[in-house]
Amino acid sequence: MSSPGDIRYGPRFAVVGNPENRRVRLFTAAVRAARLPEPRIVAWRDVLRDGGAEFGADETVRLDSPGEDAEVDRVLRGVGEPTRVEGGARWYGRFTAAVRSLRGGVRLDDPDELAVLFDKRRCHRLLDRAGVPVPASPTSGGAVPVRGWDDVRALMGGHGMPRVFVKPAHGSSASGVLAVETAGPGRIRATTSVELSPDGRLHNSLRLRRYTDEREIAAVVDTLAPDGLHVERWLPKASLHARTADLRVVVVAGRATHAVVRTSRSPLTNLHLGGARGDLAAAVEAAGDRWARALEICEQAAACFPRTLCVGVDLLPAVGWRRFAVGEVNAFGDLLPGLTGLPGSGAEGQDTYGAQVAASIRRRAPRDPSAPPIKEHA
Repeated sequence: MSSPGDIRYGPRFAVVGNPENRRVRLFTAAVRAARLPEPRIVAWRDVLRDGGAEFGADETVRLDSPGEDAEVDRVLRGVGEPTRVEGGARWYGRFTAAVRSLRGGVRLDDPDELAVLFDKRRCHRLLDRAGVPVPASPTSGGAVPVRGWDDVRALMGGHGMPRVFVKPAHGSSASGVLAVETAGPGRIRATTSVELSPDGRLHNSLRLRRYTDEREIAAVVDTLAPDGLHVERWLPKASLHARTADLRVVVVAGRATHAVVRTSRSPLTNLHLGGARGDLAAAVEAAGDRWARALEICEQAAACFPRTLCVGVDLLPAVGWRRFAVGEVNAFGDLLPGLTGLPGSGAEGQDTYGAQVAASIRRRAPRDPSAPPIKEHA
């Protein structure tokens, strides 16, 4: 008898991505390890040039990040310099249109859900309405416009938020994010990866900057505002070994499978901005009997996107590791090379890509005719 992993029953993958990108290479390696046919790679640059792509009914279609390709970014963002921060709204419009131009196949990423995942305001509202703990936000849902720094200042004062994160609505990888804190009249500081050039343009940098001149902070926010901004309360986070800590938890097919602790001496823990992987065992020990609740919250957040196979959840542990909130849910949050699955997750020994391949195989496996019928949930 053939097993569900038999190549005859496994999915035939197609991947939309940037062919030279390590994400595509890692996923391809996972497909090979599962002894499935080599995936067909469809380049984002070709999708954008040709106005879409066609997939066969037997192809399982995975979308990967369009990032880390200067030409693709130029077409999506509309600016010639890959380090530029501006152009997020244009990127969002063109990217979601490109996703909707893909036709056919069995999709692992739902176009409507991707449109929400890449709008922090809409994502926040969806999570909040589903009962997922999230930081308080006056811009949840996008009904409150943020036209510039004056609006940010007014929202901070009106909602009793002396410390906030100001995030581009359609940003990723902390691009354009400012951690803003005030301490009395005239005292203000913003920590960000944004470099403000003399001509007023904004560039991403791998070095964090701290602005204390309100005029410079205002210039950054005013430049970002036309692309849409999301403002949320800055929650004090737990620490691990004297460093601020949060977690990236990958959820595959509804189950939390992988987790990494990110630590930093700054408010931004992103690994490419100087953050470092922390000791997961120490975090689990610190959380104690609340660790199960932490993973449950991540699964609850992923359940808001039932037609998307995999998401990466940024989980914010409160001081003391007793409470947790979801900071963001990432459509392409699975790039954690070398990380294997959590004990008891069903993904032990697999990386994030191997876990997704295995989940896809399970979905395509033939059913035992003697098994009871599957009941669909409304």
